[in-house]
Amino acid sequence: MEKLIQELQVRLGEEGLKLQEMMREHTTFRVGGPAEFFIQPKDAEELKDAIGILRKYDVPVMVIGNGSNLLVRDKGIRGAVIQIYSRMADVVVDGDIIEAKGGALLSAVAAKAADASLTGLEFASGIPGSIGGAVVMNAGAYGGEMKDVLVSVDVLTKDLEIKTIPAEELDLGYRHSIVPEAGYIVLGAKMKLTKGDESAIRGRMAELAEQRREKQPLQYPSAGSTFKRPVGYFAGKLVQDAGLKGKTIGGAQVSEKHSGFLINIGGATAQDILDLIAFCQKEVKDQFGVTLETEVKIVGEE
Repeated sequence: MEKLIQELQVRLGEEGLKLQEMMREHTTFRVGGPAEFFIQPKDAEELKDAIGILRKYDVPVMVIGNGSNLLVRDKGIRGAVIQIYSRMADVVVDGDIIEAKGGALLSAVAAKAADASLTGLEFASGIPGSIGGAVVMNAGAYGGEMKDVLVSVDVLTKDLEIKTIPAEELDLGYRHSIVPEAGYIVLGAKMKLTKGDESAIRGRMAELAEQRREKQPLQYPSAGSTFKRPVGYFAGKLVQDAGLKGKTIGGAQVSEKHSGFLINIGGATAQDILDLIAFCQKEVKDQFGVTLETEVKIVGEE
């Protein structure tokens, strides 16, 4: 173990490697135990080298972005968590093309688009995830999706090769891409937008921000919509109709503003949230015969 730590420290430095880092500091739910190794590479080469070292010692690896769709259990994560985030977040605009590194926040990319009078990313301006996470799950809101603007994605393959994959080969669908099953790590994305009117673009972004403030419990830590939309239903309405609005377990609550959101009202543990998820699933199944699947990704030691 000491040799592994030494090799990682030499390659990544203090800024790139932390030991026993609490995951609650890196998820929007603000819960989660320690990651044995927490790595924030500054570029693709550092990422490749870190994975190579970890593989040599048979250390399991999990890759995350902004942690906005993640629920980490209280016992934490055995092995290494690699976060593609603020150290890999460059955004470049060239005409109607935007190229963004995987760690760039969607909100920052949407803001750059507005600065350049480019329309097409307004839907993404309030989504709290990173470009990498947005590609992985084909993030969308208010009628827009990543697949509407994506041209291609640069990835690191399982064989540690850097490849450019055209968007049409990513099988982008509702909250889905082939990225996880192919074992790709998103390094960056190229998006094509349309020239528009800056004031109209900013007006639309402000309108969507106001809708979010009205309908979503943005003042509390959460991971956005907790459940996937079941075919023919709305998850939040099912939870509300089951009489669960405001239901609380420990520090976890079904939001009184939007029943599709489970929130951390203060001091919640991951187990509180997991128990509340299970309670909602059981009640909705018992009352309506509908199975709610989580949209939030649940990880960590049980």
